[in-house]
Amino acid sequence: MNKDWEPTPLGDLLTRSDKVVNINPLETYKQVTVRLWGNGVILRDEVSGSEISSAKRYEVKPGQFILSKIDARNGAFGLVPPDLDEAIVSGDFPVFDINSDRLEPKYLEWKSKTGEFVDLCRVASEGTTNRVRLKEDKFLRLSIALPVLPEQRRIVAKIEALAFKIAEARSLRYKAAEETDSLVISLHVNLAGKRVRELREVVVLDEDAVSVNSNEEYPQVGIKSFGSGLFKKRPTKGADTTYKTFNRLYAGALVLSQVKGWEGAIAVAGDDFAGWFVSPEYRTFRCIASEARPDYLFSLVRTEWFWTRLQTATRGVGARRERTRPEQFLSIKIPMPDLDQQKSAIAVFKRLDALKGLQSETAAELDALLPAILARAFKGEL
Repeated sequence: MNKDWEPTPLGDLLTRSDKVVNINPLETYKQVTVRLWGNGVILRDEVSGSEISSAKRYEVKPGQFILSKIDARNGAFGLVPPDLDEAIVSGDFPVFDINSDRLEPKYLEWKSKTGEFVDLCRVASEGTTNRVRLKEDKFLRLSIALPVLPEQRRIVAKIEALAFKIAEARSLRYKAAEETDSLVISLHVNLAGKRVRELREVVVLDEDAVSVNSNEEYPQVGIKSFGSGLFKKRPTKGADTTYKTFNRLYAGALVLSQVKGWEGAIAVAGDDFAGWFVSPEYRTFRCIASEARPDYLFSLVRTEWFWTRLQTATRGVGARRERTRPEQFLSIKIPMPDLDQQKSAIAVFKRLDALKGLQSETAAELDALLPAILARAFKGEL
C-alpha cells in the first residue's frame, strides 16, 4: 500500500440511504438481487405489489453502493446500475450513498472486487453457521486505504483499460472454442449422413455400485457443467455420507449428472479416473462395442451441440428443471456414424481436443489476470 494513502473509515465515505417506498398492491415493482464474488447488481424479478409480503421496501438509485447482509462475506455487493432506478429491496440489502467529494464510485466498485474488501466484510459479519450477517455499524467502522480523488480516477482509468483488453481476449477465446466445436459437429454430422440412432442403441446403463463402509474412504470425482469434464475431489469418509452406495468409475464410462445433465454435466472417464467414485446421482453408461467408441464420444459430449440435446429430455426451467433420468437420456436421438467412420475421425478429434485444452489454459490465465491487476492497483503499484 502506498504510504501516502490515508486509512479512511467506510463510515466517512458511505451514508445509509433510507428512502422508503409504501407498497401499492396495484403497482408493479422491480426487485434487486446482488450476485456473489463481485459479479454485479441485477434485476431479480418484477412483481405485483400484492405479492410483496411487507408494506414497505427501500428504494435504490443508480450509483448507490448496495450489499447483502447475508452474503457480503461472499462478495455480494456492488453499484446499482442505471436500469434499476427506483427498484426496491428489503432491509437485508442496505443501500448507501457515496460521498463523491472523497470517493470515486468506480474506485469503490473495483475495490470491492478484491479479496481484501471481502475480508473486511467477513470481519464485520457475525452469527452462527446458518445466520451469519454483516453488522452495519461494524462494517462502517472499518477502514480502506484511500488516495486523493485525482489518483483514484487515474487508477480507475488504468484498471478499466486493462479490463477491456481482458474482455476482448476472452471474447476471442470463446469464439475460437465455438469454432472448434463447430468443426467437431460438422465432421460428426457429415459422417453420420442419414444414420440416426437412439442413445439406447449406442450405450447401455452399466453401474458398478459399491456399498459404503463407514470405516473406509472413497476418492471422489465431480463433473463440471457446459462440457468442461470431470475433476478429482477429496476423499469422502463412509461415516460422513448418507449414501448407501457409490458408483465406481471405469475407463470409458460415459458419466451423466442427473441433476445438471441438462446444463452439460456429462463426460467420458479416462484411465486416470478408473477406480474413483461418484454419488448415485451420477449415472454411468458403457458403449455398445459394435456401435460406439468411448474416445469418439469423449469429444462429442463436450460440445454444446450434444449437451443442449439433454435439455429436451427434461422438463422445467433453471433450478426447477427435473432430473435427467436414464430412460429419458437413452431415448434421445442423434445422428451417429458407424464404428469405422468414428475411428477415421478420432485423429482429427484428438487434434481439436488438444486445441481446446490450450484454450482452457488460456481461459484460466485470463481469469487470474484481473484479480492480479486489482491487487497491484490497490497497493499503488499500477
